[in-house]
Amino acid sequence: MTTSTSTVCLPGVFRGGAESRSQLSAVESLSQSMISTENLDLLPERGRAAVLSLIESDVDSSQSHVYGDWPEAGTQDEGKKRLSEQLADLNASYPGGLTDYLSKARTLLKESADGLNPFEEYEAIVPEGESLSFDGEGTMSFAEAEQLGMEAMSGAVFVLVAGGLGERLGYSGIKLSLETNLCTNRCYLEVYVQYIKAMQYLARQKTGRDDIRIPLVIMTSGDTDPLTRQLLKDNNNFGMDDDMISIVMQDKVAALKDGNAGLALDGDDRWSVQTKPHGHGDVHHLLHREGLVDKWEKEGRSHVVFLQDTNALVINSVVPTLGVSKAKGFHMNSICIPRLAGEAAGAITRLEHKTDPSKSLVINVEYNQLDPLLRSQGECTGDVADETGYSPFPGNANNIIIEMGAYAKTLRGEDQGVVLEFVNPKYKDESRTDFKKPTRLECMMQDIPKLFQKEMKGTANVGFTTFDRWFTFSPAKNALEAGVEAADKGSIAPGTMSSAESDKYIQNQRKLKFAGVDLDVTEPEDLVKVAGIPVTPGPRIILAPAFGITQEEILNKVKGNNKISKSSSLVLDGHHLTIKNLNLDGALVIRAGSESHVTVDGLTVKNKGWELVENDPSKEYEETVAIRGYTMAKHESQEYIINEPGNFVIGPDGEVKKVD
Repeated sequence: MTTSTSTVCLPGVFRGGAESRSQLSAVESLSQSMISTENLDLLPERGRAAVLSLIESDVDSSQSHVYGDWPEAGTQDEGKKRLSEQLADLNASYPGGLTDYLSKARTLLKESADGLNPFEEYEAIVPEGESLSFDGEGTMSFAEAEQLGMEAMSGAVFVLVAGGLGERLGYSGIKLSLETNLCTNRCYLEVYVQYIKAMQYLARQKTGRDDIRIPLVIMTSGDTDPLTRQLLKDNNNFGMDDDMISIVMQDKVAALKDGNAGLALDGDDRWSVQTKPHGHGDVHHLLHREGLVDKWEKEGRSHVVFLQDTNALVINSVVPTLGVSKAKGFHMNSICIPRLAGEAAGAITRLEHKTDPSKSLVINVEYNQLDPLLRSQGECTGDVADETGYSPFPGNANNIIIEMGAYAKTLRGEDQGVVLEFVNPKYKDESRTDFKKPTRLECMMQDIPKLFQKEMKGTANVGFTTFDRWFTFSPAKNALEAGVEAADKGSIAPGTMSSAESDKYIQNQRKLKFAGVDLDVTEPEDLVKVAGIPVTPGPRIILAPAFGITQEEILNKVKGNNKISKSSSLVLDGHHLTIKNLNLDGALVIRAGSESHVTVDGLTVKNKGWELVENDPSKEYEETVAIRGYTMAKHESQEYIINEPGNFVIGPDGEVKKVD
């Protein structure tokens, strides 16, 4: 094996003294690594530059296992090229390149090994925020918040964070393709798109402007990107314009094998670096990198709404949260829920710096960090409930709304939207050096206040808006088996597809009850187990986004004396659909087109309806059926699909009549 002593030019280094010193450093490292000129020459240009960059920055030989001991040229050359290309890809996908990533990793791993307390200089206090209740009064009325939110709708942009598969749910496809309910069979992505379209429609009605269009960005991963694109293609974007949907794909980052941030090679492939997901915090850098935030700011858009992939209830909170953001001037507003003391959920917390107020910030603090922090200050009581029975620190539902101006300014800073990362290695022993399995740097979307604090010098106005759980939070995240186990332990929120579906029905029960409909709202004690999961016995109600995304719309569209039996199922869909004096005991579906004005007046429906039927344990089912544990038997239903423009009345006899 030969050793190179030739001068090597590194990309991006200016000519002159600095270049010479850099070249000399590279040559010395190259010599020490025993990588031959022949091996270097066979690499593609970008791969060769990546290898040299890694060698030059590796002052303590932590990466020598990557670039050292290569067999002579002519042996495993394709593997060498593949490795160099992967290093180049890792360089290109991370701001500052692989060198910056490994430098950050070494710092964070040392802090982890030393047991550094990240909150040592802070005191936790309850931040400023708002509490809203759909069917009651908070510190601000729901109606007031909603009215202000409707004024801000036209300036909204939506970002859907959807980088994960449904494996935890027992589903091998993308979570966005899962059916939110079995009454309409609409998947999560369709529900989100239909909500955005409904908001766009309402904004046009409120302003009289037909040019208002609200865009959607979907963040995918390598696992979900092709399936997401196919889902949109197969369904014609669910009716959304092509130029209103953008997709940005996040990259994975290098896995690390030890406390020195050594790159972890694949155990079965010496020429491949292991990679792992970086976290949904990537979304901020991706929006900056693709120029989307600058574009939105130039267009005069005001707020960015960030949603997670499988929490269909949260869309109800968007308009009032926009209103709170407008009223309080929040640069960032986290959608929250009441949090039980000690609950395994993050909490929005104001971290007051003990000596430098400019370093204070409002941010999510994980439950395992919050309790010890609270125990170290004040009365040392820890994470305990207040007089409401809940923790005074609101629970983070991980859906946020950010004001565009502050966001754009922050993303243009030196970090380019890369939120401050953390590392969570699992150590082999007390030496805290080697890991049980490779780790990586991680980032979270909700940690963007760290960049606000850095770029805005403590002037960022960050707050929260809390809603009842039934109104805004029921994610599908757990497999049926895990949910059954949780239910057996007394949980009424097992986080399965079936519980998420049930909670959607209950939410709509409450909305119609608020509008004066005579029906039974399912309370926790009324839940019945189907396939081991507590769900509502009914009525099963779906109010499509076109029927109403605001409290005002529902109150305007539900009139008179309406009655719905517990065994009923009801689907209402249409911008100009009004329900008056309906008596339902069975299944009823009414869909009206965008130019169809339909009034139900005095209709009585009685049929065998729909029911949930548990899966036979002796049979095998498709994943989409197995994850629920049941199917819906649609015995009988009465359906009205009216797309013709004009005014129509569905009368007591069930006949549809067109009126002038």
